[in-house]
Amino acid sequence: MRIEIPEGSLFGLANLPYGVFSAPGTPPRAGVRLGDSVVDLARALDDEVFAQPSLNPFMAQGYERWAQVRRQVTDLVSGEVPGEAVHAIDAVTLHLPVEVADYVDFYASEHHAANLGRLFRPDAPQPLTPNWKHLPIGYHGRAGTVVVSGTDIVRPCGQRKAPDEPAPTFGACRRLDIEAELGFIVGAGSRLGAGVSTSDFRHHVFGAVLVNDWSARDIQAWEYVPLGPFLGKSFATSISPWVVPLAALEAARVPTPVQDPAPLPYLRESEPWGLDIDLAVSWNGQEVTRPPYREMYWSPAQMLAHMTVNGATSRTGDLYASGTISGPAKDQRGAFIELTWGGQDPVEVNGEPRSFLLDGDEVVITATAPAADRTRLGFGEVRGRVRPSAHEGE
Repeated sequence: MRIEIPEGSLFGLANLPYGVFSAPGTPPRAGVRLGDSVVDLARALDDEVFAQPSLNPFMAQGYERWAQVRRQVTDLVSGEVPGEAVHAIDAVTLHLPVEVADYVDFYASEHHAANLGRLFRPDAPQPLTPNWKHLPIGYHGRAGTVVVSGTDIVRPCGQRKAPDEPAPTFGACRRLDIEAELGFIVGAGSRLGAGVSTSDFRHHVFGAVLVNDWSARDIQAWEYVPLGPFLGKSFATSISPWVVPLAALEAARVPTPVQDPAPLPYLRESEPWGLDIDLAVSWNGQEVTRPPYREMYWSPAQMLAHMTVNGATSRTGDLYASGTISGPAKDQRGAFIELTWGGQDPVEVNGEPRSFLLDGDEVVITATAPAADRTRLGFGEVRGRVRPSAHEGE
């Protein structure tokens, strides 16, 4: 059968993102999305590597294999596809696309870092910390709590201490927030003791996903000195089910903003890996902000180079995220703590002033980018709804 691509679809031939799906009566397996259809790659290509419940076995085959399969899939879906390999998108269940090996979250937006500096350190001479423009700051997260879009998020609990409270208390998070981010998935790992250079980025990173790094701001504020995020971040990180291949993002590549001072040699790039990607964040169905990824100071190639320069390994399935994506304008801020300036300047959501998330709230993040055929490609969505804490009364 020939797969029809609806006019204006964000999932045309220039995209072809990978995911893991199941149809009624079949186990999870790898597929590619085209239009409103999912192509079962194990059946279409007669290759058992795609009959696995994650993309990891395929990604581990490396860069040349990724390129070969992309050519095969493009040729296949441009013509006749076996009917038994094609499923309607609304007839399948989408799963976590990769088995996440390690998870690192960066802090790569100068606008976001400067805004939080002004909020948290209003008396400091500069909003950025002294090291910020010399290296991509990040922290190691919890791979086991990375979940696929559509998974409900239970309000986390922990210790909290507001400035006017004499001592900490235990209970449900009072200042639950989101962070709109882009995540990068390592396909081909690196050896212990051998870093990945910026020029080798494309040979190691398979593709990109949307990320919502849910954040318990009150728990985070009490715990983060001196070692940084812990329980305020580790309870859930949502990702989109579709992995957009790095090869599909060639037309979206742009230079990063001017980096001054010049980075140290291991962080310098011979080719630009900034990305012109537009995100949109909706809160209970209302769009509230549009963060632009092209404003990110540090590129994903620089993040990977820094993450491995000390000799740390990277592994198939590693996920590293950009940190909150924010632009210079108020309606480009990718976290609600920024958008509402710490709750002091609420935004109107469906006629109500809102600052942080309430139980029942739903957040949806989407994104598009220029495609090679001069259309636009999409990342799908990362969606999550907040559920009450099991310890609400404590």
